[in-house]
Amino acid sequence: MERDVRLNIAHWFDAATGSLSYVVDDGEGSYAVIDSVLDYDPVSGRTGTTCLEPLVQSLRARGGRLQWLLETHIHADHLSAAQVLRQAFGGQVAAGCGVREVFAHFARVFDWEDTEAAAFDRLFSDGETFAIGALRARVLHVPGHTPADVAYLVDDPQGGPSALFVGDTLFAPDLGTARCDFPGGDAATLYRSIRRLMELPADTRVYLCHDYPPSTRPPRHQSTVAEQRAANIHMREGIELAQFCALRRQRDATLSLPRLMLPAVQFNLMAGQAPHASADGVPYLRIPLNVF
Repeated sequence: MERDVRLNIAHWFDAATGSLSYVVDDGEGSYAVIDSVLDYDPVSGRTGTTCLEPLVQSLRARGGRLQWLLETHIHADHLSAAQVLRQAFGGQVAAGCGVREVFAHFARVFDWEDTEAAAFDRLFSDGETFAIGALRARVLHVPGHTPADVAYLVDDPQGGPSALFVGDTLFAPDLGTARCDFPGGDAATLYRSIRRLMELPADTRVYLCHDYPPSTRPPRHQSTVAEQRAANIHMREGIELAQFCALRRQRDATLSLPRLMLPAVQFNLMAGQAPHASADGVPYLRIPLNVF
């Protein structure tokens, strides 16, 4: 029987956090979810699935097998819905092996006893390949925003441009690049990581992890390597390392911590699991005072 393997990509935008989530499927019933988002209200401490529901409905409609729940890094601006989706559809939760370094830092911040990021089913190394059904994917370690950032490069079996899910490295060209002032972040490292991505074929489709659109345009989820080379305000061709580092330092000095950073990092370092419940049956997040 003739096979009809295709690279299919659907996206969802969460306006509350400026986050983008994706479903990547092979046309034969196997798929991955990248960077899912769970609602969180910091005033009440309640989680919810309102923003996730359209993605859930899409998964129910397509049937088949959820193979991977992929995270591009440990997000500081939203909670991951990986465990909610895993409970409903199955699949393995995966991220880059740099998660261990981020975990080690924040274990001290939150006074955690455990020093291993054991909640993930898989921690990928740079250059590692894996399959989404009949699709071939490769992991690119792209630190700089954090030590844990990876991009996922998925080949098109029909011979079209590959799809690159860049996480928090590149934004839309008019917004530039990710901040580098988180623990373990470094502007020079991010510059080299992005240059690595810019060396990919010009027609490579670049799928963004975030967009914070100005009032003059709607949200974007996609670009190309060619467009990023030509128009990215921080990383277009001709911008050298020293210029980029100076620009990022100046920009990062104006940024406040993400509103959900403390709850999000705790939650996401455990692969989207709530902390273990206390004796009263309630899980509690920790908020360290006067640390940041």
